[in-house]
Amino acid sequence: FYDFAVEYFKLFDASGNRPDQSGDRGTEYRSLVGIPGGAKGEYAKLLIDASIATGDKLDFGIGKGDDKDLRKTSFVMDNTGAKGFPFYVAEQYHQFHDGFNLNENYPGSYNKLAATFAKGGEDFGSCPNGSLGLGIGGL
Repeated sequence: FYDFAVEYFKLFDASGNRPDQSGDRGTEYRSLVGIPGGAKGEYAKLLIDASIATGDKLDFGIGKGDDKDLRKTSFVMDNTGAKGFPFYVAEQYHQFHDGFNLNENYPGSYNKLAATFAKGGEDFGSCPNGSLGLGIGGL
């Protein structure tokens, strides 16, 4: 988890902005991390340690589900328990492809997660990769 968190924090620039910050805004684009137990869970310390190791560029908030999209802020949400926020695989267009900014390329291991999370009839593996808006409108 620590290694994943380091990669997550590397996505943010020196000012704490995510790569899509100037284009994609709103609650559906807010930065969040869902972990068992949320801010009080065992992964929270690893998350903080990874943040510090990559320049401590972000603030953290406890996610409530309707949080605003704030610059330099990542919400930590509990994805377990009766009051937790479960993980859902998003639409094909929103998952498992490279970013749309020039040189915003993710490793093949991320792109290949499509096969892991594919559900009956869904084919995440055909989602296009690359930059310059490829994939907009299902193209």
